Amino acid sequence: MRRLIPATLALALLATMNAPAHAGAAPGLVRVDQVGYWPGETKHAYLMTSGRAGRFTVVDRRGRVVLTGRAGPDRGVWNSRYPHVHDLDLTRLRTPGRYRIKAGGATSAEFAIAPTRTPAADMLGFFGLQRDGADATRKPSHLNDRAASVYEWPEFTGPDTDQIKGELTKVGGPVDVEGGWFDAGDYLKFTHILAYVDTLLWAAQRDGRAPNHALRKEAAHGLKYLDKMWDEESKTLYIQVGIGVGNVEGAFVGDHDIWRLPEADDGDDAEGHQFIRNRPVFRAAAPGEPISPNLAGRTAAAFALAAQLEPSHRRARKLLDQAASIYAMAKTTDVGELVTSLPHAFYPESVWRDDMQLGGAELALAAQRLRDPRAGQWLAEAAGWARGYLDEEQGDTLNLYDVSALAHADLLKAMRAARTGGLAVTEADLIAGLKAQLDLGASRAATDPFRAGARYDTFDSVPHAFGLAATARLYRSVTRDRAYDVFGTQQRNWALGANPWGVSFVAGAGENSIGCPHHQIANITGKPAIGAVVNGPNSASLFEGGLGGHFEEMPPCPPDGVDRYAEFTGHGSRFVDDVRSWQASEPADDFAAIALYALTLSST
Repeated sequence: MRRLIPATLALALLATMNAPAHAGAAPGLVRVDQVGYWPGETKHAYLMTSGRAGRFTVVDRRGRVVLTGRAGPDRGVWNSRYPHVHDLDLTRLRTPGRYRIKAGGATSAEFAIAPTRTPAADMLGFFGLQRDGADATRKPSHLNDRAASVYEWPEFTGPDTDQIKGELTKVGGPVDVEGGWFDAGDYLKFTHILAYVDTLLWAAQRDGRAPNHALRKEAAHGLKYLDKMWDEESKTLYIQVGIGVGNVEGAFVGDHDIWRLPEADDGDDAEGHQFIRNRPVFRAAAPGEPISPNLAGRTAAAFALAAQLEPSHRRARKLLDQAASIYAMAKTTDVGELVTSLPHAFYPESVWRDDMQLGGAELALAAQRLRDPRAGQWLAEAAGWARGYLDEEQGDTLNLYDVSALAHADLLKAMRAARTGGLAVTEADLIAGLKAQLDLGASRAATDPFRAGARYDTFDSVPHAFGLAATARLYRSVTRDRAYDVFGTQQRNWALGANPWGVSFVAGAGENSIGCPHHQIANITGKPAIGAVVNGPNSASLFEGGLGGHFEEMPPCPPDGVDRYAEFTGHGSRFVDDVRSWQASEPADDFAAIALYALTLSST
């Protein structure tokens, strides 16, 4: 979870982990996508250097030279230590195999042409690690969630803190909220995130090259939990299980106050741990009251996508009706602050018409498949929300906070299937909306030494990169125009190692991937969270106060505490591979979901 910066916690420091940070470092460093490239792709790697660039060579595993070339023009300054970044064009390398690049006195990490597998399968494994409840892949955890109490929203001590003021007030229960996935490196669960994640998993199953049993199974696991979070009879959507930190009076603690394995919580009878043992549940609104439209739209989308893929006609109709019921509860007038989590600042979403557009588009597609007469109604509603989004909310690209790229692509499909006009948007409007997002990323990439389309100095740079990669494929799928294929590939390359730090931000993907994620299970057990996707670089200002101390139960990682990436700090951004660095190294479900979706599309 994107945590607030607690006043009691020193913030964070430093930058990245490929070559050692000392004065005798090699004069050049090569950055490459450590997973690899498809034979027909345009392929780029990068040489960081303080001196002049010359020729480069590519060698196979036996040391034989298979390609030579001259380093391209200087793409610009990264930082004072590496004032030159040169492009290395590998496009002529097409023969499947494993290779390294030699340039500027340095040798790159190994990479593949025609990788035999992508990290997508490992990302599914990460979701297995994140499972909560009786179906957890490690050990059952939080079985007390089967009979949880419901509480009023807590009062926080300020707008920028998650510390609770006073006591929690019980208003209902018991309710069964067992299961689902932990949100991130902690053990909280949020409907806002889980609905987005499950939507992407179903979309990956639908849009990928071939059916994937493991993917479908994981998507079904998420949907089972969403079904628990929606009470059809009382028209209530539950949004959160657990609290971040305790109250200012010290009467109880929250999830972020202790470091432990999840299976310990059900039997934790320590003083003040009552909400660790019996986790509180919170509602989006009072029973029967309208629901924040971002939640209604994306939750409906998950059920409607499942309806599109359900082989049983009877079960598909039930899923469609469930999606329709949730969608109809959306509060679309006098919306106010959107409901995401408690506190809202954990996930500060500010746009919602994209969620309603996505929900309407998926409902329309499901209804078209089932020959349901409501298809036209939902198509018109989705087009109306698309019009509102294009007129009032544009400015971001595909990620947790903006799902319009997927909504545009799927609304286009529904419009083409319906063959009807007179809607609030045209096909050209939606294509222009997709193009605007890609152009936003491409304009950044044009001036960035490593062609990054996402910003380095803010949260969620890695998921934004994968989101741009996915959007490039969505654009191609609805236009047959390959104009953004190269740009999309470059975003995937950046996330998997062709970046200033030379790090693959997917655990286990490549020779030098994230090694010390802010993840309790991985840290305590010492077993890597393979397939985890982390936030990546963040604003250097977030690290000015240091990383703070370790929990007593937190094994230091890296063991020597040395930041091996400090020399690569640049462009206002830092990356720190340290278990304490939640700002840069905490994995999250939404990161893994958009990465998995992008990689699934890139293999089609």
